[in-house]
Amino acid sequence: MFEHMGEFFRQYFFAHDREEMPFNRAQRSWVYRAAKGLDGTVARGGGRICPRAKYDPPRSNPEMPAKPAPRGKKILIIGGGGREHALVWKLAQSPSVSAIYASPGSDAIARHARCVALNGNDAVVDFAAAEGIDLTVVGPEVPLVAGLIDAMTARGLRAFGPTRAAARLEGSKSFAKAFMQRHDIPTGGFAVYDRAADALAHIDEAALPLVVKADGLAAGKGVTVCRDRDTAREAIVSAMEGRVFGDAGSQIVIEDFLPGEEASIFAISDGERFLTFPPAQDHKPLGDGDTGPNTGGMGAYCPAPVVTPAVQDRIVAEIIQPTLSGMAAEGHPYRGVLYVGLMIRDGAPYVVEYNCRFGDPECQPLLMMLESDLLEILEAALDGTLDSVRPRWRNGAATCIVMASEGYPGPYRSGLRIDGLENIVPTGDLQVFHAGTERDSGGWATRGGRVLGVTAWGESLKQAIERGYRAVDSIGWDGVIYRRDIGQKGLQ
Repeated sequence: MFEHMGEFFRQYFFAHDREEMPFNRAQRSWVYRAAKGLDGTVARGGGRICPRAKYDPPRSNPEMPAKPAPRGKKILIIGGGGREHALVWKLAQSPSVSAIYASPGSDAIARHARCVALNGNDAVVDFAAAEGIDLTVVGPEVPLVAGLIDAMTARGLRAFGPTRAAARLEGSKSFAKAFMQRHDIPTGGFAVYDRAADALAHIDEAALPLVVKADGLAAGKGVTVCRDRDTAREAIVSAMEGRVFGDAGSQIVIEDFLPGEEASIFAISDGERFLTFPPAQDHKPLGDGDTGPNTGGMGAYCPAPVVTPAVQDRIVAEIIQPTLSGMAAEGHPYRGVLYVGLMIRDGAPYVVEYNCRFGDPECQPLLMMLESDLLEILEAALDGTLDSVRPRWRNGAATCIVMASEGYPGPYRSGLRIDGLENIVPTGDLQVFHAGTERDSGGWATRGGRVLGVTAWGESLKQAIERGYRAVDSIGWDGVIYRRDIGQKGLQ
């Protein structure tokens, strides 16, 4: 499908200058600014005006300290997986960066950054203050939901990500669903339960298929798509009585199943304005053809042709703008990256979930597509000046193929020797981002369920897929697993 859309699709999503865009102002949807009315005026950055939220902040963010004087900047990345490896790789390309630190980081991240062990928010804040860190970028959701941004801001430190209150969009599925209901954001029907007996009684009467979700954070594994009642009962009992997700499963959300094709949209917001990244598509189920249990993600590609220009406009108008306006109206303006997991059905978008950070593995191909300086975009979000930024994107497409260990997302073996990595020559078109590895005198070994994210760019999606799988086929270890169909929906 990507190839059939040809120049039309590529021009829409990847035109670098306003003059190159083949569409009128009403069709552009890269940078948006809140205003009193939809009057067609184009804000700086080539974007379309969107309705103003009830919240009306000043252009600069009074809660965020002033940007430090120009010099080589010190960056701290929180996290140590494939997403953080990609963030470090991209930020290391900025001419404004003099040093990068990562906590906890990894042996692979240590190629670009100094890795430090910091346990808890207080340790992170103390380190950033002592080292004169200019910007902290938080990769995973747990520190955000735990209030790391609030703690950093209270100490006068610059950090990218939403506050604890805003991060509830990911931290609590029940909060997110109720929020969408309050603000008329399209999503599936739902019910919330904190007693297993009540949830089981719901299952007896509910239409199938349905989805059972742990309310709290479960590393992307707290979702079960249930096509029969026995599977639904097992998901409820294991979460609420078996406590397989700990406290995250003490409350559950039962949702209507949403048919359609998945897509992911990332919006970076400064609390008032926002810009969107090219649409991506994740592959959550473990096996080919979307079979098997849900995982943290077995691969992704971008751009995703299912998000046509018309669908993109609907996502912005019906989902992203109301979400950011709603958070502002409720007193929690959203600053950071908002991930919206979507289901597209007959051209209509529905929200499956919110995340309060870059998705993993979508982050990897998106950053390979980004030509602009990522640091400039992140700092503009903190400064309230996103309308001064116009990201540049490569033509073509990028894909990330996740290589995992047998047993994932359940128990798996670690310490398995990885062969073939030494044969991969990293380039701007091919990178291997490490999600769970370690290195010793004998070479690289596995240290996680998801181990590697082989990320490749191509002039077409087909070329990106072929380049990625050639690299995947040259890497291996005992019990390696991966999907063979990453990106295939985009070729249909």
